[in-house]
Amino acid sequence: MPAQNRDTLQLEDAVRISGPSAFNIMLKPAGSLCNLDCHYCYYLDKAEIYGGKEPRMSEEMLETVIREYIAANDVPEVTFNWHGGEPLVLGLDFYRKALDLEKKYAGDKNVHNTIQTNGTLLTAEWASFFRENGFLVGLSLDGPQDIHDRFRKDKGGAPTFNRVMQGLRLLQDAGVDFNTMSTVNRASEGRGLEVYRFLKSTGSRYMQFMPVVEHVKYPPGSRKKVRPFIVDPAAEGAALSPWSVSSRAFGQFMCDIFDEWVRGDVGNIFVGLFDATLANLCGVMPGTCAYDRTCGGNSVIEHNGDLYPCDHFVYSQYRLGNIREQSIRSMMESPRQVRFGIDKRNGLPGKCLRCRYLPLCNGECPKHRFNRTEAGETGLSALCEGYSLFYAHTLPYMQKMRELLEQGLPPAYVIPWARLSR
Repeated sequence: MPAQNRDTLQLEDAVRISGPSAFNIMLKPAGSLCNLDCHYCYYLDKAEIYGGKEPRMSEEMLETVIREYIAANDVPEVTFNWHGGEPLVLGLDFYRKALDLEKKYAGDKNVHNTIQTNGTLLTAEWASFFRENGFLVGLSLDGPQDIHDRFRKDKGGAPTFNRVMQGLRLLQDAGVDFNTMSTVNRASEGRGLEVYRFLKSTGSRYMQFMPVVEHVKYPPGSRKKVRPFIVDPAAEGAALSPWSVSSRAFGQFMCDIFDEWVRGDVGNIFVGLFDATLANLCGVMPGTCAYDRTCGGNSVIEHNGDLYPCDHFVYSQYRLGNIREQSIRSMMESPRQVRFGIDKRNGLPGKCLRCRYLPLCNGECPKHRFNRTEAGETGLSALCEGYSLFYAHTLPYMQKMRELLEQGLPPAYVIPWARLSR
């Protein structure tokens, strides 16, 4: 898109900006602190921003964040998304205090909580706490043992699969609602169906698959013997990490899962990319920011109150400010945040604007948009080929599900049709 149009506001932007304030914030009460050392973790290196210290959100800051976040949302439902690092390292008392503060400031709003964990610190006490307080737990689980343990190791280099599975069983025994978050990395290539069937066998009915495409930079003189820093793709000397999934392999991974899902699991198993694709095809919000037209509605508050526009853009140059100095509302409505949001749409290269799949992917996540088009334009997703493969393969079935919805019928009615079309 021409540079002079990069700041263009569309009617949908004006409606969003002038309407009731509503947004999500991911809270990082322990910053990047974690008991694991996953190769592909893009957040571990954020400690460098804060002097390499092991952070912990103070009770004073916790109260400020909870009060401000609830007040800044002009909607009846507010959700706290606790994230990390590993948020469980703070212990149960921290979250008991958080719940007390939520009740103190909720007013007439309904407050919900979700938490993303690697699962290795889960105990029966944690599970009971989550059940009793209605937490939705996101569990990081990459697939069968050899896939999961390939890149998800602890600080001592030991595998983590068995501990995660023990944590999963504790959640199930306590009746805790959970979903699974699985990265799609080099170890996953060609094994989509195997991963999907494994996750189903664990009892997961809600699955998110996150492609790993990261850039790294090794410290000077390290000769690649130490863990590299995961850096902004624009950083000098940045190179694609060896654990990144290839574009086509990611697309095929999702196609292989879709083929089984559409012939037997629609309405019973929910996969984030599938739901978002159908939603965009039907003209409704996709529910996942990566596939929305603009960004900016899912920001991050660090342990010290620093606010960033996105979990994937926690770099000093993107810092919006600190809630000790500015309100959350003012930062979320600031020109910098608005610009960050609309740049996702306004920065698309011409190839994307001419693509039939643009209404489905909307250029995908800006963190992956570092490739150039054949014409030399910047801003093309590194996963473009994979997404094109996925959309070409699944679109007939998605269109059938849209027809069913338009007739007032459940999308699961696509299953017999899909079986016949094999």
